[in-house]
Amino acid sequence: MSRAQRIESHLQTALSPVHMQLVDESHQHSVAEGAESHFNLLIVTDAFDGMRLVQRHQAVYRALQTELDSGLHALTLKTLTPAEWQASPDPAASPKCMGGSKVS
Repeated sequence: MSRAQRIESHLQTALSPVHMQLVDESHQHSVAEGAESHFNLLIVTDAFDGMRLVQRHQAVYRALQTELDSGLHALTLKTLTPAEWQASPDPAASPKCMGGSKVS
């Protein structure tokens, strides 16, 4: 099972999202091919109702603790309730990598 599949499985179990978009952006960074270390996540769930942004991120990090402990290096998050997603459905843009050989 790939890291992306494990991430999706952990999040399905913990947060029951109504929509999730996970993009592996590792190829944009100075990592080995196939590293699966940098991801962009848009997750929409009722579980975020009443939570502040930091609480939403903490819930995602809790769900992904085993992945974070085993090589998941970076995760761009957009965490929304269904109502928020309906108002703004675009995924979060990741910052450009400035590490390693990517610095110009």
